[in-house]
Amino acid sequence: MEKVYHIAQHCAIKNQAVYKNGICIYEDEESETIKDFAKGVYKNLELKYPKFYKMDELCKLSFLASEVLLKNNEIEIDEETALVLANKASSLDTDRKHQKSITDKENYFPSPAVFVYTLPNIALGEISIKNKLKSENAFFISESFDADFILKYAKMLIDSEKATQVICGWADLDTDKYDVFLMQLTSENGKKLTTQEITNIYNNDYGRVSRRA
Repeated sequence: MEKVYHIAQHCAIKNQAVYKNGICIYEDEESETIKDFAKGVYKNLELKYPKFYKMDELCKLSFLASEVLLKNNEIEIDEETALVLANKASSLDTDRKHQKSITDKENYFPSPAVFVYTLPNIALGEISIKNKLKSENAFFISESFDADFILKYAKMLIDSEKATQVICGWADLDTDKYDVFLMQLTSENGKKLTTQEITNIYNNDYGRVSRRA
């Protein structure tokens, strides 16, 4: 019998706001930088995870989205939960910072703390460490959010029993523009999982400004 997949929860971080299941739960129009905005979200969630402050901006936003997604959920994750993310810019924002530190031969001072984040999949590592995940994880580069690809890959992981469920989505950051969208995909209760459903949630629930709860 073919499994029926569902979206248990979904969330997004964009336009200086945080959303869960289509509802705005945090908004900050005063922050002038992504760093300040992320710090505000961190405090609002009442997190106590000092390593957060060492992360680059892409990791911070991905990490915060995962915390929003998994907070107070009816369906808990386990160590066999997989992570699958994609974006367009890869780790370009941090790559530029690293490049700048090595371009000037007169002021050559590359930072190991910056260099370690010159791969986008480091965000997956940060989420895995925090949640003690030991299953599959992958970070893909795509021109835009591809719901069909995400769906097929998530199904493959669950069907092959490489994962019990999948946290997946889009986590893109380039300079001051960011767009993060995560879903908890499972074969248990939730919203029926189809490519169109995922596309509709991404475009309709988060493609416009949602009203605050």
